[in-house]
Amino acid sequence: MKTGGERGDLSMRAATEKAGRIIRTRVLAISALLRLLAVLLTLFATATPTAQAATPSPSPSPGTQAAYLAQQLRANPVYVTDQLPREIPKSTTPSFTKLAKRTGVPTYVLVLPMGATDGEALLDAVHDRLGKGGLYVLIDDSSVTDATAYGVSAPADDAVTTATYELPYDAGPLRSFERFVDVITEGGAKAAARAQAARDKYDADGEPADLYIGPSDRDNQSFLTGMAITGVPLAMLLLIPYVRRWWRRRPGAPVSLTKRPSNPRRPTRWLLPLAAAATAVAIAATAPHVYDQTTSSASPRPRAIDLNARIDRVVEGLAQDPVYQDAESPRALGRARLAQLHARIEKFSASKGGGPVFMALVPQLYEDESGNDEEYFAYAVHDKLGKDGVYIVADPLDGYINVFNYGLGLDSYGPLYDLPESVTYGDETSDAADDHLLGERLTSVMTALDKTERTDEPTTPGDPYPLTDPITEDELNPLFYGDFWPGLFVGALAAGAVLALVAAALGIVRKSLLRRNPEPLQPSALPTASPAMPTKPYLHDTARTELQALARAFGTGETADTRARNRYDATMLLATDHEALDELAPATLTAVIVLARATRAALSGDDSTLCCGVNPLHGPAKTRRHVRTSSVETRRRMLPLCPVCLDDPHKIPARLLKLPPNGLPYYEDELLSAVPEGFTKLGRKVRETTNVR
Repeated sequence: MKTGGERGDLSMRAATEKAGRIIRTRVLAISALLRLLAVLLTLFATATPTAQAATPSPSPSPGTQAAYLAQQLRANPVYVTDQLPREIPKSTTPSFTKLAKRTGVPTYVLVLPMGATDGEALLDAVHDRLGKGGLYVLIDDSSVTDATAYGVSAPADDAVTTATYELPYDAGPLRSFERFVDVITEGGAKAAARAQAARDKYDADGEPADLYIGPSDRDNQSFLTGMAITGVPLAMLLLIPYVRRWWRRRPGAPVSLTKRPSNPRRPTRWLLPLAAAATAVAIAATAPHVYDQTTSSASPRPRAIDLNARIDRVVEGLAQDPVYQDAESPRALGRARLAQLHARIEKFSASKGGGPVFMALVPQLYEDESGNDEEYFAYAVHDKLGKDGVYIVADPLDGYINVFNYGLGLDSYGPLYDLPESVTYGDETSDAADDHLLGERLTSVMTALDKTERTDEPTTPGDPYPLTDPITEDELNPLFYGDFWPGLFVGALAAGAVLALVAAALGIVRKSLLRRNPEPLQPSALPTASPAMPTKPYLHDTARTELQALARAFGTGETADTRARNRYDATMLLATDHEALDELAPATLTAVIVLARATRAALSGDDSTLCCGVNPLHGPAKTRRHVRTSSVETRRRMLPLCPVCLDDPHKIPARLLKLPPNGLPYYEDELLSAVPEGFTKLGRKVRETTNVR
């Protein structure tokens, strides 16, 4: 028997259970209603594709792209795209994997084409799909672009900054990732300081110098090498003798008072040619070590499997579905538009004269196996797929559409071959859309395809233009190739040009020196320019000038005849020491001037044997005459006369040479008394005076 309290408890428990049953019943009813509503919505969606197609598809989300990439990272934490074989082949995956293991934290690396990603947004989406913490890194075809740490401590931003600013643009993605990893391993404080230093250096100095040179740079190197190999040795052969000769003959050059040997040793003549030849050989041997670049890019050489990977992937996809969308790129076609395109393709295939249609929504990049050549890409896909039909290549990144017909009978002048640019290249509206409105534009292509008339003869485009060989495209030409050969010729011309410039410069210097060290007067100017009563400084300066001119003209004496050598020897007997010219008497200085001029005249081929007997400084004489040498005396002398004295004999007394310091006529001096008898007698007199036989 239950008490009143127990009955109260039972009644309360019963009420509670009843209320619970009522609530559960209502929840089940609501749940069933929601499931029914979901089923109805699904049926409505699948039953009305046309209505859905009529509404614009929303901008593609990175969900499908992120899901695919997350799936790849789940299999391997480093994923390298197959779309960049010319720049970063897929076979470099082990190299990236090795570097990723150095970070010390779980690292997930995505190497994707530039433009196929949305930076941090893609990394966030991939991380959400993968569901694993770690360092997520995004790399394009040139460098590390983005990095985010999820649940781990890593200076991702500083590492990206350092890799961006420390390396030049052509460093390549692998070297960029290596620098990124180096900074990650340094830790937070050092990484931050290094990033700031890299940024400051970039602001101060600009872009770092390129690591690689291009083909034009190699052409310049070849050209310069060719110029150096011929230009430098030829310049040596031309300039060294020229400058030495100019230096010896320069105005004011010291006079060599010793006779030079007439036959210098033969071996010395070959020193300069041998040195020039050795220089050419040295340049040719050194240039390949100075210009030692062999490639124009950091790109590793792709292998055949790298070049075929994407084509194989696309062909495999088209074998299963006539519309292939690149899984690495954001999806451009929604389900409704995809279903509509499938229907249009089936309709065309079933039509009279129709055939298969294959759509490949794949990026066309300069770094891919086709080198951004849509025609070559379509040709390769058709060749490997082995099926004739219409191949449509649509780029989901830039929105371009290209159509190629392989083996179908379609009018080549029909609408398919005259598509408007708004369909093939897009317009402002499509450029502003994330998906480039590829769905609508591909539908327009199918409409044009339906309208194209059929023909009995199938048409097929010719073979595409040959591509640059991806294996060797980055190889530089050998140094001794191409512009090297024109460089050899230009080097010879340059040597001549340098000689001309040096000659012009030395000519200017010579004029400047002539102001301080004038050249000897020409023989025709001597009668009017030579004084009758010269001072000793005048005689000293004139003797010095004549000796310098004689030294330049006589040289080694190889071309001098006996007459010139005898006169030269007599001159050197008087001028035994260049520094002692100041100590010579005026008569001796006069004899030096006369003999030096006579020697130079003999060297030039002048056969004159006499100088003016009125004033020996007047130069060569023309004939002999009896003349009065004094206005007081009536006595006449037989003297050789220069043309000026011969034309005006009345002025001979005033023109007679009188020597300082007493002003006596020159012929009263014992040495100069032989002057009127000719240069030979004067030379003998010099030898007698100096006791030389």
